[in-house]
Amino acid sequence: MAMKRVSVAEAKNTLPALLHEAETDPVEIVRRGKPVAVILSRARYDQLRGKNEGVWAALTRFRATHELTQLDAAGAFEDVRDESVEGRPVRW
Repeated sequence: MAMKRVSVAEAKNTLPALLHEAETDPVEIVRRGKPVAVILSRARYDQLRGKNEGVWAALTRFRATHELTQLDAAGAFEDVRDESVEGRPVRW
């Protein structure tokens, strides 16, 4: 679904409604057909700015919602490491 686009004049006249709408979907503001701003929810803004739960909380939540024994983490990396004795050539 495309983001709703409104002109600066329309945004000025309907700001309360746009703020309500932006709580669920971002709203783009255009001036003379060119994008100049986006109204988005505070939750989405914080998410984009990195002000979210943090790595440890995300890891804890992931562990609580996924069965770790069914994940094949070792298999995902089995072809990544170079097991040869010589290793990879290095250029100086």
